[in-house]
Amino acid sequence: MAPARSPGVAACLYRAAPRAYDPVAMDAAPVVLTIAGSDPSGGAGIQADLKTFATMGAFGAAVITALTAQNTRGVHGIEIVSPAFVVQQLDAVLDDLDVRAIKTGMLGRAVLVEAVADRLAAGPGVRLVVDPVLVATAGQSLTESQAVDPIRRRLLPLAALVTPNLAEAEALTGRRVSTGPEMRDAARALIDLGARAVLVKGGHLPDAALDVLYDGVTFHELTATRTPGVFHGTGCTLSAAIAVGLARGATLDEAVVQAKRYVTDVIAGSPARGRGARPLDNRSRG
Repeated sequence: MAPARSPGVAACLYRAAPRAYDPVAMDAAPVVLTIAGSDPSGGAGIQADLKTFATMGAFGAAVITALTAQNTRGVHGIEIVSPAFVVQQLDAVLDDLDVRAIKTGMLGRAVLVEAVADRLAAGPGVRLVVDPVLVATAGQSLTESQAVDPIRRRLLPLAALVTPNLAEAEALTGRRVSTGPEMRDAARALIDLGARAVLVKGGHLPDAALDVLYDGVTFHELTATRTPGVFHGTGCTLSAAIAVGLARGATLDEAVVQAKRYVTDVIAGSPARGRGARPLDNRSRG
């Protein structure tokens, strides 16, 4: 015979049940979509974006453009998703969810850039953050060189903000970008290519962590204390955090400042994992 169930235990389990569904709180979470590649080690790409969305109070949706075999030490293999299936994923999300902001990350190939640009040009017309992911932290190429031109021609004119690091700014503008004045020149050039605003990220500068924001009229310089070490997923996390701010109705300046603060705090609170670059741990801000 089975032993009698303890009333005290049953009551305890009932009291520990999850909080009741609150439709007002749930509806307050904007839907933010990332279109990017997968990082199975969790440090960058789709995984970094979704963790950022969640810890910043947004509901994350994701369209996967590539599968990668990578970890904190590098990228060992890439499988690009077909453009037709990427568009099918986009249709499934955009035809159903009320997406308030979108960010793009790794797109991999020129034909995929063209397909994504075609679909986004058709709607829904929300604010788009373009993170032109070209090279991994460890130096491996993530996007073919032929994709740079359609990023310039097709994605930049759709972007509310483009967020290149120094190497990506060089690839997109065809000029050297390694100092503050050169970052400002690159930002001007990217505005000329059609972007409405540019954030040139200076995380690889040798001294202060300087980012340059330019909206075509005014330059803003954002600095932060540099945390020693090499980190993995900072660019993905920053662009995802900016997208959340824009989805919540923040101005561009507000969204960028809040995102910069968020990433700085997450970097400072991220312990070492693996044997390579330190992946960001969003739980330090959860």
